[in-house]
Amino acid sequence: MSDQLRLALEHRIRQLGGVVVAFSGGVDSSLVAALSVRALGERALAVTAVSPALASGELDAAREVARAIGIAHELIATDELASPDYRRNDSFRCFHCKTELYSRLSSLAGSRGFPALVSGANADDAGDWRPGLRAAAEHGVIHPLLELGVGKQAVRALADKLAVPSAQKPASPCLASRIPYGVPVERRTLARIDRAERAVAALGYHVFRVRHHGAIGRLALDAPELRRVDAEPARRAELERAIRAAGYEQAEIDPRPFRSGSLNDALTLEAQRR
Repeated sequence: MSDQLRLALEHRIRQLGGVVVAFSGGVDSSLVAALSVRALGERALAVTAVSPALASGELDAAREVARAIGIAHELIATDELASPDYRRNDSFRCFHCKTELYSRLSSLAGSRGFPALVSGANADDAGDWRPGLRAAAEHGVIHPLLELGVGKQAVRALADKLAVPSAQKPASPCLASRIPYGVPVERRTLARIDRAERAVAALGYHVFRVRHHGAIGRLALDAPELRRVDAEPARRAELERAIRAAGYEQAEIDPRPFRSGSLNDALTLEAQRR
C-alpha cells in the first residue's frame, strides 16, 4: 500500500511541473519535499520562513532534513508581527500568519518560474480549527497529502520508508501557539517562551509545551514524562526553577498530559454553543 501511495503522490506532484514547498522541517512538509524532489528533481525548491515565532533549533533541523533528502533549500524572512491583525491574536491569528507566508512564497515562486506552491497539510488537519487553510485557498496553495486523504499515521509511515530524518519528529508549531487567544502576541513574549522551552529541553525533556499565561509559565509534559516528574519532586523543582530563570515570575506543571492543540478547545466549545 505504501508504494502505491508514494507513486500516487509523486504522480500528483509531477503533474504540477515545478513546486515551491512551504517547508518547516516537520514530518508533513518534509515528506512533501522528499516526494517533490523525487518527482521533479531541480524543479522542486523547499523554502523555510524565518521569524520571531520560529522556535530555536527548528531552522537547523530543517536544514538537516533538506540536506538529507537532497532538495534545494532557501530561507525567506516573514514579518507577521507587523500586522495588527496578527498581534491581536484572535481565532484567526493563523490566517494572518499564513497570509503573510503564502504571499511571500507566491511572489518567490512566480519570480523564479515555479508554477505551483505546495504545503504539507494532511487529511487530519481538515478536522481541526485551521484558518491557515483558508489563507492557503486564497493563494492557490496545493496540498497533495490532503487531496489524497493521507493522515498523520500514514505520513509518518511513508516518511519512515523514505528515510526522512523527521519521520518521528514531534509536532512543533510556531511559538505563538503557546499564547491563549486574546492575549496579544509580542516579540518579547515569544522570546520568553523560547527561552523557557530551551531550558526544559536542556534538562532532557522531548515532548512538551511551555504555555504563556501572563506571569505564569505553565509546562505541559507528555504522559510518560509527567509520571516521572510526579514521582520525583526534585525533577519538578528543577523544571520550575528553569522556567522562572527564563523570565516567568511563576512556574507551574500542568497536571494533565500534554495534548497538541488544546488551546483550540475554547473555540470548539464556542462553536458548539452557537
